[in-house]
Amino acid sequence: MDKAMEKMPRTASGSRTAPGRAVPPTEGASAAGGARGAGQGRPLTRWLPAAALAAFTAAVLIRYGVSGADLALFAGYVTLGLALPGMLTVRALYGRSRTLAEEVALGLSLGYAVEILAYIGARAAGLPLLVLAWPLATYAAFLAVPSLRRHWRGGPPPAGPWWWPSFLALVTAALVAWSAVKFFATHAVAWPALGTAAPDMPFHLALIGELRHHMPPMVPMVAGEPLAYHWFVYAHLAATSWVTGVEPLILLFRLGVLPMLAALVVLAGLTGRRLTRTWSGAAVTVVGTVLVGAPSLYLGANGLFTWGGIPDTAWISPTQTLGALLFAAVVLVLLDLLEDRPRDVRAWCLAGVLLVALTGAKATYLPLLGAGLAVVAAVRVVRGRRPSRPVLAGLALTAACVLFAQFVLFGRARQGLVVDPFSFMRHTWNELTGAAGTTAGDVPGIAAIHLICWLVTWLGIAGLAARPGQLTRPAVTLMLGIGGAGLAAALLFGHPGRSQLFFLWGGYPYLAAVTAWGLLVLVRWAGLSARAAAAAAGAGLAAAYLVPLLCGVTIPLAPGLDPRLLYRPYLVLVAAAVTAAVLLALWRGVRHAAALVVVALAAVGLPAYGHARVLSALDGFVSAPAPSSVPSSAPPSAPSSAPSSAPSSATASTTASTTASTTAPARGPVTERMIPEGGLTAGRWLRAHSAPGDLVATNAHCRWGRENPCDSRFPWVAALAERRVLVEGWAYTAANLSRWRPGLPPESLPFWDRDLLALNDAAFRAPSAKVMSELRERHGVRWLFAEERPGTSLGRIGDFATLRFRSGGYAVYLLPGSSPS
Repeated sequence: MDKAMEKMPRTASGSRTAPGRAVPPTEGASAAGGARGAGQGRPLTRWLPAAALAAFTAAVLIRYGVSGADLALFAGYVTLGLALPGMLTVRALYGRSRTLAEEVALGLSLGYAVEILAYIGARAAGLPLLVLAWPLATYAAFLAVPSLRRHWRGGPPPAGPWWWPSFLALVTAALVAWSAVKFFATHAVAWPALGTAAPDMPFHLALIGELRHHMPPMVPMVAGEPLAYHWFVYAHLAATSWVTGVEPLILLFRLGVLPMLAALVVLAGLTGRRLTRTWSGAAVTVVGTVLVGAPSLYLGANGLFTWGGIPDTAWISPTQTLGALLFAAVVLVLLDLLEDRPRDVRAWCLAGVLLVALTGAKATYLPLLGAGLAVVAAVRVVRGRRPSRPVLAGLALTAACVLFAQFVLFGRARQGLVVDPFSFMRHTWNELTGAAGTTAGDVPGIAAIHLICWLVTWLGIAGLAARPGQLTRPAVTLMLGIGGAGLAAALLFGHPGRSQLFFLWGGYPYLAAVTAWGLLVLVRWAGLSARAAAAAAGAGLAAAYLVPLLCGVTIPLAPGLDPRLLYRPYLVLVAAAVTAAVLLALWRGVRHAAALVVVALAAVGLPAYGHARVLSALDGFVSAPAPSSVPSSAPPSAPSSAPSSAPSSATASTTASTTASTTAPARGPVTERMIPEGGLTAGRWLRAHSAPGDLVATNAHCRWGRENPCDSRFPWVAALAERRVLVEGWAYTAANLSRWRPGLPPESLPFWDRDLLALNDAAFRAPSAKVMSELRERHGVRWLFAEERPGTSLGRIGDFATLRFRSGGYAVYLLPGSSPS
């Protein structure tokens, strides 16, 4: 039966029908409207969700400090400079029946890829605005060439349900609202509140400044250090700043990520529809992509256990967000090449461009893709067939990109990634229990909890056993291989900021898609009605809240409590599921029982991130936190709340989060009162009165309030002035992370060149003509950026350098022998 279905021709929506039979209406299409659906309704109805989303997003952005002019310029460039030329190119290279939103999302993905590659050449030539040549050339070609003009109109969209555009708009609006509450509200764009941002944000801002002025880029915080990192997202933001004139700060903190999120939501839906051939499967995939996580059945600081994925990483890690979008586009094109169009040269060209851009955007995805393609090839070999040419071609392309990333982009840098099995499980156990360390006996316990969580979340995949032929379908094996590789990497590797989990998060959308397909297959196999499936999902949603509320386990555990309490809610959930399965089997039969229980558990796991956040909020109303517990109103404490950025290698490239290990001293967050006035003003003055090639020296190396030991996650001078600094904060450099070993806080490791640091600091603490001359002649320093806050020991700098500007607690000096730019 499965083979017969696979041979049936497809309808425009991707479903299959037997030859000679009438095509039934697409699932969810309006009975009254016939084939009229998501892409063919009345113009007002069709555009209303998008218009409402745009209005809501604009209102949020204006509320949080974005001017109307900046918003209009940014929206105009994304639309006319990226999405539209990209969409025209996608229509020409990759024709297929898609909704307008899907074409725009794919076009935007390609737009990012081509823009970045064009900007690299334009910036290297010293003409950054030359990046506009590619959209202008695209418009010229599609207007002048007769065979290309038809792509301005596009083809007929697939029939779809009336609710689909509204569903996508609501999910995207929810992400915008979450961004406002959890990021915009806590990340100001005015000084000194700007200084309280997560430590990775000035690092990202510094790299945008670096890419605005230099190609190839270097680490701007420590002059001369190579930038072994996936930096393409910063090239995009730098290009956008050049074209629109919008400040990099506004792009990074408010605007740049939003189009990526919207496009990612749409492509997640397209991935689900491509795999399941249903709109309901697409909706489940979208929900899982956005909200999936480890199901937390605890009260209290649920961020200790359920974190990561899109909501937590979208803004803190723009590299992950752009990488997720490009990877989604790559997977979609490869699915067609593997199953339908193995010899489509134009589609292969599209896949190649996207893969090259993905290599520099987030190389973490390359080993996941390679593993997925290897699984597809292995399944064919096991079935007695040779691997297909598309699979081998995909593996060759992926391997070439991995080698390029490993030896060219990242220079074989390890960047803190080490083989350390079950590392994140040990860290999680410490945070849940409040203990200072783990024993060998603790790991199996927390591993068992994680195993239960993954089984609950992904159990729907087992539904494909009802149609075994689907388990060998290339699309299914590719996605399972991607997800399995992500899980294996998360278990195998260790990193100071647990950045190995980016591998796991990278596989979430594809495991969610296969889970959605398995659930649909299981529901059909069991003959469940829509009402029964909805009731089972409702029961699962209720269990996600009743179990933690009734068990009452609050994390982190108060001192003296038995750590075995952590098992209680999961044992209760398992017992409830088994009991329900037995009773339902006696009442309705095994098929119904299996389907109902799996659907209920999926309702616990697929939106687990949302459940955890609601539980944290509810805990403030139903229980008082233990004295040693994190208050329920506190923001989730998760590695992704202070992630960072440094690739490890092409095969294990991650962000270099420098979150302190459990051995680091406990310190509170940086507060606004710790931050000297005038930093932004002084940085902007220096940017305006110096040349991009000028080198700056500063006495600021440590985060405010974290000077002893020095927390060297401090790139604010490079970020605000957009100039390279002799020595500022060194935590994010390859040289620093290469010295990290498990148990050491990487942000507190000393600077490796003590003589250079001593010379740098002498210019501020004990200035002399000799010191200034050596900085100028030997190292090329032209400017001093002095932080003069209380408690800072400074010498008479003005006796040996010219004071050019002072603002609040900062002063800018010009070294002797230097002329103002």
